[in-house]
Amino acid sequence: MVVGFNELPDSSRVWVFQANRGFSQSELEDIKPKIETFLTSWTVHGQALKAGFEIRYNRFIILGLDESQANASGCSIDASVHFIQSLEKEYNVDLLDKMNVSYKNGEFVAHKTLLDFKKMVKQKAVSPQTIVFNNLVNTKAEYKEFWEVPMTESWHNRLL
Repeated sequence: MVVGFNELPDSSRVWVFQANRGFSQSELEDIKPKIETFLTSWTVHGQALKAGFEIRYNRFIILGLDESQANASGCSIDASVHFIQSLEKEYNVDLLDKMNVSYKNGEFVAHKTLLDFKKMVKQKAVSPQTIVFNNLVNTKAEYKEFWEVPMTESWHNRLL
């Protein structure tokens, strides 16, 4: 069952997929119904899952799952990864590479490889207060509180 992302409880599990580029408006109009269709058919052991999604900054796809009704299983998680891989192929975009960093550069969201971001830290091209996106959050509550934070408040602080 698909619900609005805001309707999911804060205890819901989340997965954040960051794109290596922003999606165009036409791509977003095409992607949103595909995500809804996937979530409508997303099941665990034949039982429908209560899930929702949102897309932020035209480049982050966030899937949320209310596990109070049913927990995600290995098979259901695999299904979501296969779905994301299908989006990667169709739109020629990288959504699964965890060795990339997205951060705010003024009003814009920038994207670098982890290696390039480390170089930027060393060169002081970014500061400890640079807003980064912590895509390792696990719940909607963590997502709301700790996803978009200064580098000092994220796993990125080990790069300082």
